[in-house]
Amino acid sequence: MNTVIETNSAEETFALGKKLGEAAVAGAVFTLNGDLGVGKTVFAQGFAEGLGITGAVNSPTFTILQVYEEGRLPLYHFDVYRIEDPEEMYEVGFDDYLYGQGVCLIEWAEMVAEMLPEDYTAVTIVKAPEKGFSYRKITIKDNKA
Repeated sequence: MNTVIETNSAEETFALGKKLGEAAVAGAVFTLNGDLGVGKTVFAQGFAEGLGITGAVNSPTFTILQVYEEGRLPLYHFDVYRIEDPEEMYEVGFDDYLYGQGVCLIEWAEMVAEMLPEDYTAVTIVKAPEKGFSYRKITIKDNKA
């Protein structure tokens, strides 16, 4: 799958995340890429709601990982923006989560690209200011071995 979706509000970005969360299966890995302020956290909040997670979902920028277990599947939400060496991921048990029974959502995944599994879904969000402040172009691409 290689799909491009345009959204024009945070609510639409949230709804797209929710739709993908509803369809997610155990063991799935999603990467979430885009510059600061493009809506990755909004997307992640929708994704979590799609998994049935009702609590607050925030970007785990300073903790690297937030685990949410109250949904139909656990959500392992990584934000690797601040890591200095990909090896730091092993310190938080990255492999255990990556191959666990939940769903991984990894923000700034390009920083740990060599550690990703062969199969994952890449979600890339970009702004186009000429199309409006709230416009987002969201590309969803399945990466298969």
